[in-house]
Amino acid sequence: MRQAIQVLYSVETRSLSKSFGTVNAVDDVSFTVKAGEIFGFLGPNGAGKSTTIMILTTLLKPTSGHALVSGYDVMTHPKQVRQSIGYVQQESTVDEYLTGRENLLLQARLNHIPKDQINKKIDDILELIELSDKQNDPVITYSGGMRKRLDIAGGLLHQPKVLFLDEPTVGLDIQTRRKIWEYIKKIHKEFQMTIFLTTHYMEEADQLCDRIGIIDNGKIQVIDTPENMKNAMGNEIISLIFENENSEDFLSQLSQIDLVKKINKDNDKFTLFVSSGTEVIPKIFQISVALGIKITSISLTRPTLDDVFISYTGREIRDDDTGFNRKREHAKMKRLRA
Repeated sequence: MRQAIQVLYSVETRSLSKSFGTVNAVDDVSFTVKAGEIFGFLGPNGAGKSTTIMILTTLLKPTSGHALVSGYDVMTHPKQVRQSIGYVQQESTVDEYLTGRENLLLQARLNHIPKDQINKKIDDILELIELSDKQNDPVITYSGGMRKRLDIAGGLLHQPKVLFLDEPTVGLDIQTRRKIWEYIKKIHKEFQMTIFLTTHYMEEADQLCDRIGIIDNGKIQVIDTPENMKNAMGNEIISLIFENENSEDFLSQLSQIDLVKKINKDNDKFTLFVSSGTEVIPKIFQISVALGIKITSISLTRPTLDDVFISYTGREIRDDDTGFNRKREHAKMKRLRA
């Protein structure tokens, strides 16, 4: 009797790379995603998130390296990979002139769901995402949040082992975004499936993900739980602005304080990651007085994922980052697919 192979990792990559001409969109990326976890790729537009997800969903061939999804190699067993996954793209793929139910019927047929199971599966999914009362309305009448829920429903119909969500809440207002988070948590609990999502929203990654991989310029900077990432930065953060004189001496002496774990310098602003802010702040003032440095602003806060991201990449993620045109890049990927 043939035994089923138990897959420890839902996703596994080894030295995965993808180049477009001279641009390394994904650069020697290696990571694993445990079965049943919510894993997030956090990074700015153009960091390599969507390129990676397109490789994992067999829509794009890697330049080098290996990737396994549900135990299947994306290059040698693409059909088995596709059968085991659901993929919800950033851009909505629903037909706005069909009703919600008609869209799901179309998805069910594309996924070869047996006819005698289709209606029951659609009913269950519509109830889960709370669209049962709108199922017979044309999608053109749906709000952005309703369309996104319908997109996610389409990716769930065949009950995949791994659900890929590419920027699931981009372009939605914060209230709608948080509602989508609730549905994602609900889906994860209901189906016990692995969810792999990409996002450039810090709060989204913090709220949803068991573990996060920060990716920038095609390279993974760190992978860990959100809490461990924040704790590693120090228990508290001191932000310090001063008149820029003797800054190197100031930095040198601050770094020698025992409770200071790390210091980031940005012109006349220092960010100190410390174990105890109340003990460090008096020492900062002692050093500044001795060096004749005038402190103009000082504040004490807890670390956030923004602080973690800045620490690893040296810059913030901005929602209005328009340097990357996803539709243009997607079209380029299709042309360059090799």
